[in-house]
Amino acid sequence: MSFELPRFPLGKGIEAVLDFLVENLAFATRAFSTVADQGLRFLEAALLGLHPVIMIVIVTALVFAMTRKRGVTVFTFLGLGLIWNMGLWEATASTLSLVVVATIIAIAIGIPLGIIAALSDWVYRIVRPILDFMQTLPAFVYLIPAIPFFGLGKVAAIFATVVFSMPPAIRFTNLGIRQVPKELTECADAFGADRWQKLFKIQLPLAKTTIMGGVNQTVMLALSMVVIAAMIGAGGLGSEVWRAIQRLQSGAGFEAGIGIVILAIILDRLLQQLAQKDR
Repeated sequence: MSFELPRFPLGKGIEAVLDFLVENLAFATRAFSTVADQGLRFLEAALLGLHPVIMIVIVTALVFAMTRKRGVTVFTFLGLGLIWNMGLWEATASTLSLVVVATIIAIAIGIPLGIIAALSDWVYRIVRPILDFMQTLPAFVYLIPAIPFFGLGKVAAIFATVVFSMPPAIRFTNLGIRQVPKELTECADAFGADRWQKLFKIQLPLAKTTIMGGVNQTVMLALSMVVIAAMIGAGGLGSEVWRAIQRLQSGAGFEAGIGIVILAIILDRLLQQLAQKDR
């Protein structure tokens, strides 16, 4: 006679929690959907409002003005030209819009949480295991709660991307502030500085490079989520990759993948340059 332990109803419990949140957080999901959708529409209209050649010249000029590096500037011009030549300009504009909106939301939430965690040990003890869980959870799982909250489409993709890419912003902000030498904060205390003065005049400026590293990682994670989010209607280059996989069109899939790589390199170099300014 065999004895079997009853199965722990973890899955049913998670479903019950999601159903409860969907029913009771409708106001929050509507607000998020409105902000995300309007942001996407504005950015896509701005990127697609001019001819691709004009946009390539403008973006290349901006990259040169921000980096003052010929190599990055030439790569930007040739890379964007290649994307346009492959017929992926609209998909790239859609992907960039999604990444920018998702990154802005993730940073707007993540950096303040990182600051709070750095200033409070008990908050950090609560946040740390949650971040560990979020960073080890498979990326595909983030698509599951996005669908009941927002259905299929770009807003659901933004939600999944925000949750997936937020942990580095929190971790790096917390790390950067905690790495500020205690001697400097003690010196500020000796001169009568309050908590906000220490934060904005000492801790955040000294932690800027580390925080920007977190922003960089957030952007890269958002880009990596693009292909996965195509499964729930993200559109853009991710959809081109997903469509190529379904149709066994390896060449088209690699072209879209190269477009994502070009976009990632340009954004990475720009963020690195921003992190190095005023050092």
